[in-house]
Amino acid sequence: MATTDKASPRDRLLDAAAQLFYRDGVSIGVEALCRTAGVSKRSMYQLFDSKDEMLAASLERRLPWYEAQLKPADPAAGTPRERILHVFERVEKASTDPEYRGCPYLAVLVELKNPDHPASEVARRVKERLQDTFRTQAERGGARDPELLARQLMLVFDGASARAGARVERLDDGLATATVTALLDAAGVR
Repeated sequence: MATTDKASPRDRLLDAAAQLFYRDGVSIGVEALCRTAGVSKRSMYQLFDSKDEMLAASLERRLPWYEAQLKPADPAAGTPRERILHVFERVEKASTDPEYRGCPYLAVLVELKNPDHPASEVARRVKERLQDTFRTQAERGGARDPELLARQLMLVFDGASARAGARVERLDDGLATATVTALLDAAGVR
């Protein structure tokens, strides 16, 4: 996400935060954020009470884009099974990008380790929404235990994104979708 001169200082800060936090982690300094955004520290602190607040705001702002990456073009199309598999196909595709670092929301939860941090609260809500989506699709698909399946799918999602983001595992061979297919079969999802 490149910053533009026409964007407001707030937008430039949020763009820089999203880019740097994803690439370098949440420990990136205020100096680097402001330099990348082309905004003074004074301006930053007029817009945000803290770097923590800016991180949370950048995660909130990125959410529509993130969720759109995981949804099919037509959310009503396909079976519940196909909708679940689509999410994992998208992760597999995203993981081939050299800039891929895994799920940004999982990364924040892992890095911060503080459940009360404003960014952790945003990230946790995002992960809960994804799990709710999995549970809803599992129910619609006739899963024997939709709650358990949703939790299992989250383990695969987070594990696949973390391992691919760390360049420990390649997902371009369909490993995630094969794993999810086995879970869906075992749960009886149509």
